Amino acid sequence: MTVAFITGANSGIGRSAAVDLAARGWTVYGSMRSLDKGERLAAMAAEAGVEVHPVVCDVTDTESVNRAVADVTAASGGIDVLVNNAGIGANGVLEESPVERYAEAMDVNLYGVVRCVQAVLPQMRQRGAGCIINISSVAGVVAAIAQSPYVASKWAVEGLSEGLAQEVAPFGIRVAIIEPGIVKTAILAKNVDAPNDSGAYDRAYQRMFQFYAAGLADPGDPSEVADVIYEAATTNRPRLRWTCGWGGPELAGNRRSVSDEEWVALATIEDDAEYLRRFGKLFSIPSVIPEA
Repeated sequence: MTVAFITGANSGIGRSAAVDLAARGWTVYGSMRSLDKGERLAAMAAEAGVEVHPVVCDVTDTESVNRAVADVTAASGGIDVLVNNAGIGANGVLEESPVERYAEAMDVNLYGVVRCVQAVLPQMRQRGAGCIINISSVAGVVAAIAQSPYVASKWAVEGLSEGLAQEVAPFGIRVAIIEPGIVKTAILAKNVDAPNDSGAYDRAYQRMFQFYAAGLADPGDPSEVADVIYEAATTNRPRLRWTCGWGGPELAGNRRSVSDEEWVALATIEDDAEYLRRFGKLFSIPSVIPEA
């Protein structure tokens, strides 16, 4: 029986993955900062006829993480798959984002991963098996405009995961990075900040929100990410990076062919319609291109 520990399981991708993996016969432990946040998870699990074991875990608190992992290990005998899903959004251009904003994003999105991996890895290493899945973002591949703190945290997750994959491969442990594009989750509804005291960055925020508006017209579903998590954990042809969701495969796949000079030049286009047209063409996302 595969045992999975999923952080941030009270909403969005984590909740969908918890129910989906339980439906596939896995024993699933879904963590959240407070059990009061787990009502919707419990309802979805009941509707699907499965059980997801709720666990209190605050990924910003090392003691909380260690306690949760110890409790799950004692109850299940060991964790086979760790899904580091807990995360927060963080809009802002660099000039007007305080260091504290970066620290908050890093504490959840990066240090939370570090804490959970450090807690789980010894038992995986001892068994010579296991899978660590880190939920990054397409913003960890393409530096989304006006989301500097979030982008910094997700690029850090990418680098950490890439290095981790080599560190643990000799022990029979695989690492997978999931890079969703736009997926319909609660994080998008909360992600409306636009710190712009100077007023100099109106265009940057406008273009960022335009992009998300285009994606939200037909967003990916959290269940799609859940399917990718399962495939990444069970495939006999493992790979490091997986993309999904609206715009995910296009952005991640085409960034390699877009030169740095082309990327920077995008920002110098003054006309919004032309900017979107050029963006859509470079990254092969037709729905971003304004209609004539």
